[in-house]
Amino acid sequence: MKSSECKQKVHRLSRCYPAQLALAILLPGPPALIAQTQNSEAIAQQIQDLKSAMATTQSQLQQSQRQLEQMQQQLNTLELRVAQDDKSAVNQPSSAAAVPPATEEHPAQSLASAVDELREQQSMQAAQIATHDQTKVESESRYPVKITGLLLFNAFTNTRAVDLPATPSVSLFGPGNTGATVRQTILGFDARGPHIAGAESYADLRIDFDGVPQQEAGIGSYTGAYSSNATFLRLRTAHAGLQWKHTGAFFSLDRPIFNPDTPTSLTAVAVPALAWSGNLWTWNPQVGIKQTIPLSPSRDFQFEAALVDVGQSPATPRLPLAGTAGALPTSAEATRWPGLDAHIALLGSTLREAGNRIGIGGHIAPLQDPTGRRFTSWAGTADAHFVLPARLSLSANAYRGLALGGLGAGAYKDFLYYVEPDTGTYYFRPLDDIGGWAELKDQVNQRLELNAAFGLDNGFSSELRPYAIPGGNYYQNLARNRTATGNVIFKPSAYLLFSIEYRRIKSWSVDRDWSSDVVGLGAGFKF
Repeated sequence: MKSSECKQKVHRLSRCYPAQLALAILLPGPPALIAQTQNSEAIAQQIQDLKSAMATTQSQLQQSQRQLEQMQQQLNTLELRVAQDDKSAVNQPSSAAAVPPATEEHPAQSLASAVDELREQQSMQAAQIATHDQTKVESESRYPVKITGLLLFNAFTNTRAVDLPATPSVSLFGPGNTGATVRQTILGFDARGPHIAGAESYADLRIDFDGVPQQEAGIGSYTGAYSSNATFLRLRTAHAGLQWKHTGAFFSLDRPIFNPDTPTSLTAVAVPALAWSGNLWTWNPQVGIKQTIPLSPSRDFQFEAALVDVGQSPATPRLPLAGTAGALPTSAEATRWPGLDAHIALLGSTLREAGNRIGIGGHIAPLQDPTGRRFTSWAGTADAHFVLPARLSLSANAYRGLALGGLGAGAYKDFLYYVEPDTGTYYFRPLDDIGGWAELKDQVNQRLELNAAFGLDNGFSSELRPYAIPGGNYYQNLARNRTATGNVIFKPSAYLLFSIEYRRIKSWSVDRDWSSDVVGLGAGFKF
């Protein structure tokens, strides 16, 4: 190639691509240096893009502020015009009534409508802001308190006689009955308190309106520990405690810790489903601790222990002792020693309610019969909760023990007794007992739930028969109680609940048995 031609090509390149040619001359380095330069240019471009985006956002904010100011000015102008129109209408002579309304009244009405609409929008926004600001109900301690409840209406039909028409647990001999009640309504309070020694403090209580006045209470009506009053108000359960990450300390009024689950029902609330048919449900004061030990990401080991004041079984006789006055102590209080409950469980999930669980428990409590003789109430328990395929779950609890009337078993009694007609001497014997319950749940969807449950409480008839009294107290002669139930619960919203339930209760005494079919309807509003 000739030198003149080369010079011409270089001249043309310098005219078409001056920047690239200069960069090639100034930076004749290796390809890595060129790539580094390109990365620097990319970073610089990103920074420039961010600056542009920030400038655009700032401009949009300024524009929104100007629009708000313009809307406020328009509102002020409209209010001023409406005020002037009203004033001119008042000062106008009576002849002005002949002016056609299409030319004078319509503009004023349209302005007034626009002002009213703007004011309504402002009121709605203020109400929404106030709703968001009100996140808690403050107590005197200034810590948040939440009010909860279930306004519950129940209608029922019993084909044969039962112990309590609205909340039956035992079938009797006699005709059936039909009725309705709202006394199973529940009112609750949940509170959160300060952090103490690194633990969260909490408290809650539940009350209902199914208490029985003292003069109306019968043997079969377990009314709770604190419900003998002249009104229907009754304290159901209460909890308070401290919760660390893996440790908890609490005191409560609730069912035993070794019966962590309970059957689901919207018609058996005041007296829980399967009560006195294998469900150890009675609410007793207790104080205890709970410790969770993580074994793996999907396995936890949990230990619970509690001191408990076991309540009086409904069918246990209470005889006045020499030198006593006023209210008589219960069989447990007369010993001056509390009972002890314990429960250990293997959890398949950190969420106890949602995961699998299998556990065992135990109960021991000193009791005293009316003659002053002491004996020991005891129980061994097993419980499980399994999450099954197809939205199914299975819960179960079983027990074997002695003198379990204060826990909701033992055919309503801790011990058997017989009175010698001639001498008036009492003979006592603690009653052995075995029982349990199981429930299969089908959570079809968020609105529909199906439940089927079965429970049995069985006192040893061989022990009961020598103490049976022909024609005597029905609960003293009761040996076995069995309940099968199924219900459908429909929730059209998170706050409305409807249910229909069928129960069959069969009860055995030492000489015969009775059964009753129970159909119940429930409608509730949660708040």
